[in-house]
Amino acid sequence: MSSSPFSSAQAARAAIASRLDEIRRDAGLTGHELAARCGWHKSKSSRIARGRTLPSDADIRSWCAACGAEEQAADLIAASRTAESMYVQWKQIHRDGMRRVHQKTTPLYQRTRHFRVYASNLIPGMLQTAEYATGLLRSITEFQQTPDDVEAAVKARLDRSRVVREGDHRFALLIEEAVLYYRVCDDAAMAGQLGYLLSVMAQANVSLGVIPFGARRRIWPLEAFYAFDEGLVAVETLTAEINVAAPGEVGTYLKAFAELSQIAVHGAQARAHIIRAIDSLA
Repeated sequence: MSSSPFSSAQAARAAIASRLDEIRRDAGLTGHELAARCGWHKSKSSRIARGRTLPSDADIRSWCAACGAEEQAADLIAASRTAESMYVQWKQIHRDGMRRVHQKTTPLYQRTRHFRVYASNLIPGMLQTAEYATGLLRSITEFQQTPDDVEAAVKARLDRSRVVREGDHRFALLIEEAVLYYRVCDDAAMAGQLGYLLSVMAQANVSLGVIPFGARRRIWPLEAFYAFDEGLVAVETLTAEINVAAPGEVGTYLKAFAELSQIAVHGAQARAHIIRAIDSLA
């Protein structure tokens, strides 16, 4: 089993490269012969076979055709697309702004019945107010130097978040106490955001836990992650989103969530932590 979602993405890409190289060897071709048949620079086939260059759909078709293995192209292309989607840089996701990614993921949110979210750095997206989201997305846009569509992106995020109030969805969310104090917007907006947490946690379909500063850690702080039912976990890093679908790794994240739940406080105790954070803004 891979030790991290990033290593799983690397392993998936390596598997594609290995399979392509195996097809070349079965065809009795050298790397240079294959490159010549495909009309490539002589080093390209080597870079693909070593996993240094991720092949495009056209590359895979050309490779298979050159080796007389056209029938394998479709499966390899599907596997390559899956590997490519496992690790996607934010720069690529946000290349034309942030509105599109919110709209693209809305169907995933709508079909998910059970959300489990661990947030170590921010209020989870589906619980963000417009003002908090505006402050956050503005800072992301400036840091990443991506196209500025903050107003449209905030609207798309709020539209996606309607699943909290509509439909048959359950939410189990855990936040580190520090998240209640991180200022990604002005004090008035932050107070409004924390007040909204108090409101939404009263809903029957929402369980919100706070992991206190002084909690005895049964598991260390992790990167933020969103689990969609039992089939997919999206992990957020500074540079990329990592999508984990391998059952063993999904299970590891769900186990971590269960462990983190054990050290979190809920109900009246969680509300007390939120109220204390609101009072600190005065």
